[in-house]
Amino acid sequence: MKVLKIILIILLVLIAIPLVAALFLPKDYAVKREVIINKPHEEVYGYVRMLRNQDNFSTWSLRDPSMKKTYTGSDGQVGFIAAWESENPDVGVGEQEIIGINEGKRIDYALRFKEPFEASDRAYMEFEELHSGQTKVIWGFEGRMDYPMNAMLAFMDMENLIGNDFEEGLQRLKEILE
Repeated sequence: MKVLKIILIILLVLIAIPLVAALFLPKDYAVKREVIINKPHEEVYGYVRMLRNQDNFSTWSLRDPSMKKTYTGSDGQVGFIAAWESENPDVGVGEQEIIGINEGKRIDYALRFKEPFEASDRAYMEFEELHSGQTKVIWGFEGRMDYPMNAMLAFMDMENLIGNDFEEGLQRLKEILE
């Protein structure tokens, strides 16, 4: 009986530690990457503004070439939605909507993941004209994990998990446009 009590106490402590730690861990995270493209600002912005073009450079779009895609609205305009369905668990099911445009400077997106997990996050792309013929593109992501799931942030390196995919996508974008 004493051994059972000790095992039960150890199990309770092991469960309690991450729950208590999650109280003190951040719930929000942000990741961004940037690239300089040797093309005029108007050309880069005009290409990226069209959400369908992400199919050509986004790492997630290229992971499953046979995924089902549907589009709603006018591409490049607030309210345009690109939805996807894939059997690949790295891609899953979800949609991306253009929710804000600061003409020539920034595009904001709502990301709604449905499978393999549910989440709603934000992403954006920013554009800065550096010199004649050069444009800096910043791709960013802002997410949130509510308590107690935020305890996973202590073990997940979101900077590398998402950042590496952004880096690959931006390099692909650079190759396409240059």
